Amino acid sequence: MTKIVDAIQDGYADDFAWCYGCGRLNEDGHHFRTGWEGEKTVTYYEPSEKHTAIPGFVYGGVIASLVDCHGTGSCALALHRKNGHEPKDGAEVPRFVTASLNVNYLKPTPQGIVLKAVGTVEEIHPKKWKVNVEVFAGDVLCATGEVVGVVMPSTFITK
Repeated sequence: MTKIVDAIQDGYADDFAWCYGCGRLNEDGHHFRTGWEGEKTVTYYEPSEKHTAIPGFVYGGVIASLVDCHGTGSCALALHRKNGHEPKDGAEVPRFVTASLNVNYLKPTPQGIVLKAVGTVEEIHPKKWKVNVEVFAGDVLCATGEVVGVVMPSTFITK
């Protein structure tokens, strides 16, 4: 499988669907899509040629963006499931922002391969979740990361 059909990002309110990484309404963005694969979260993404660090390898900022958005999307998935819901069931989806992001680059990430971010989610507070992320190019583990996400504060809402 290399495509997420029922992504949590599909349920983000329009006001919060503009993220360059995962916002479905950002025409220029990456459009990362995060869903469940068993008890793990996954996001698949194939960087374009413009995401080059050096010829043949993916720019590290794209990897960081993938880890970041996969982490916050995973937090939203986990809280949504804890609240008794799944993507596309019509319930309002929680939105998270990044409190901390750590990325470890283990191997150069080759271009021309679909990347798979795999997340393991842990609740550390009712409004704070941690996701450990592994990024694979094929079977090769290229990067790991940790994202701490917090439920988006009401101060982000400008109405």
